[in-house]
Amino acid sequence: MGRTPVTRPPWTFLTNHGHVLLAVARSPDALVSDIAGQVGITTRATLTILDDLEKAGYLTRDRVGRRNHYSVARHRPFRHPAIAGHEVDELLSIFALDPPIAGGERRP
Repeated sequence: MGRTPVTRPPWTFLTNHGHVLLAVARSPDALVSDIAGQVGITTRATLTILDDLEKAGYLTRDRVGRRNHYSVARHRPFRHPAIAGHEVDELLSIFALDPPIAGGERRP
């Protein structure tokens, strides 16, 4: 018997902006094309999102030779009023971007 393909809903819990931010946090020196591939969007869309995130203060971009190095502003609050009391670092911690320290806690 053949396998039934898994159908996925046409929506996700995280926006492309969230996925790009996570990709940059995981690999601050990644090429835009690599980030686009991880997120599953075009390079142009990725550039637009990176620009949005930089203008909003969620990341900074520094030239290092011929490449960009990105730094995530981990203590920036979320933009939506319902979760504005939370910081980006909390999202990054959910996806284990900070290794646990003794006692299972996450680094500050």
